[in-house]
Amino acid sequence: MSVLLETNLALPLFRRGKVRDVYDLGDKLLIVSTDRISAFDSVLPCGIPDKGRILNQLSAFWFEKTAHIVPNHLIEVIESVEMLRDILSQPATLDYLVGRSMLVAKSERVPVECVVRGYLSGSAWAEYEEIGKVGHSSLPSGMEESQELSQPIFTPTTKSDVEHDRPLTNQDIKDLGIEGLFEELREKSLLIYRYARDYARTRGIIIADTKFEFGLINGKLALIDELLTPDSSRFWDASQYEVGHSQPSFDKQPVRDWLSDSGWDKESPAPLLPEEVIEGTSKRYREVYSKLTDGSLG
Repeated sequence: MSVLLETNLALPLFRRGKVRDVYDLGDKLLIVSTDRISAFDSVLPCGIPDKGRILNQLSAFWFEKTAHIVPNHLIEVIESVEMLRDILSQPATLDYLVGRSMLVAKSERVPVECVVRGYLSGSAWAEYEEIGKVGHSSLPSGMEESQELSQPIFTPTTKSDVEHDRPLTNQDIKDLGIEGLFEELREKSLLIYRYARDYARTRGIIIADTKFEFGLINGKLALIDELLTPDSSRFWDASQYEVGHSQPSFDKQPVRDWLSDSGWDKESPAPLLPEEVIEGTSKRYREVYSKLTDGSLG
């Protein structure tokens, strides 16, 4: 199955991320979610079939469902070639954009990753084992891996293109000039997580943790980028959940596992993934999309 790794549209490139290509349309942006996949801060030379369409449409699904909590940057999802006619020339040759792209409002990005954790897993579990805390939150002793927290916790990190993300400090908050925004970031992040967590439980999915990005649109806080996807969240199958060990996730964990076992030094260019890892990862993305939305890909 073919995958989309590059778009190269005849439009001004606003930003090229690890997964998304963003084009400047003047007062708005066109975001194209490719099938690229990254791990350990490297973009792999192969993609995951349907990944971009799933990320795009799942984000749109959540943007619509959470709009009553906080506004977002979504204007519309590109659902047909006809919708491209007012944006691009010769749209008939660009049908690959359908379903994997969206128009969004421009925003002033808040350079913070707003991480919310509802369960003790991943780096949070490692930190707890070491010091009994996660971020600035002290937790009870004797907790187990993957255990649900009594209340979700907000553990924001820096977001930088030149260094690894790290826990946000009070000095960072001052340096970034977001003292007046920080409490709203925390409040909205926790509200969205609780709403999504409760909805996902009705679909047989546990959202263990997730991260949000915000921007300012006309001076007001709004959700931007992606929202509650397998790339930004840790999704577990509720029917298989057991406290005391790591859980299978609907994400790119098989990719990380294979790379870790491959002997790759995480510095040189990443190796090609075997076909079974690519297919297995694509299946995980499709499965969680279907469970959460009860729909097929557009």
